[in-house]
Amino acid sequence: MNVEPTNPTPSPKSDQRRPLTLRAGAFSVFLAILWGGTPVAIKAGLSDSGPFRLGALRMFLGGIVVLIYAVAVGESLRPKRSEWLPLGGLAVIYTAQTALLYFGSEHSTSGHAAVLIATFPLWSAIFAHFVVPNDEISKIRAIGTLIAYGGVMVVLSDHLVGGEEGLSGNLMLLSSALLIGLQQVYLSQTSQEIPVSRLLMTQSVALVIVFVPLSLLLESEPWTFSAAFIGAALYQGVVVAGFCFLGNTWLLQRFLPSRVTATQLPTAAFGVLFSWLILGEPIGLELIIGMIMLTVGSALAQHHVQEVV
Repeated sequence: MNVEPTNPTPSPKSDQRRPLTLRAGAFSVFLAILWGGTPVAIKAGLSDSGPFRLGALRMFLGGIVVLIYAVAVGESLRPKRSEWLPLGGLAVIYTAQTALLYFGSEHSTSGHAAVLIATFPLWSAIFAHFVVPNDEISKIRAIGTLIAYGGVMVVLSDHLVGGEEGLSGNLMLLSSALLIGLQQVYLSQTSQEIPVSRLLMTQSVALVIVFVPLSLLLESEPWTFSAAFIGAALYQGVVVAGFCFLGNTWLLQRFLPSRVTATQLPTAAFGVLFSWLILGEPIGLELIIGMIMLTVGSALAQHHVQEVV
């Protein structure tokens, strides 16, 4: 006689991440447009502030947005004991990534920063291939990602000739892009168990704790509250560290990370375009060619996504 167990062992929580829907993909592209303005805002802010001070102010403002979100949705910001280790890992990754981004931007142009940072989807796809179920790199996705990455390099080609200072800045920006790729996958993994607000507040608190003392120690220039600085700080803090971070983490929590980041490949084109419009940096044929390659590559990388609306 078969006897059903009275206390069956509960099955582990299943991974609900799936390919992007049409609406989610459109939202991700919208975030890419907003992210395209980040290098311009950073470069504008650095003209009146040191990198540590600007970075700390950015995340202080972003933390306020996250706090408002947490109160609105009723999420506690107090970490559980089991969450300290993964949150600590996120804090280290994000702090290092942001430091490289700001110092790289200080020693490069916003156009350089836009195209180099936009390589992060390539790194996300590589990391996700090894750690995220059902997010392996297929042949068509690999081809699409490489075409898009080639577009980034076309846009970058005119910027590779420069002095040692430009090279060091570019290398820091590339390193920051790699860490962003790692961070995207890390957020996607940890958000399966930890609420979005606690993840993002960890980033804000960690950066402020590290950057404020370094700013007080190393940056002695007086505060300059110009219109450009205030606008740059608000954009980086409220729009990027607040709205974009919340939206992006929401996507990473629900959809496969490499599919999310693939739709953000055109960030480079928007970044260079904004650099030209706002900062007057030169624009050439390489941008047009690069934009076409980025668009085609991103489309191929998403070719087999099931459009569920």
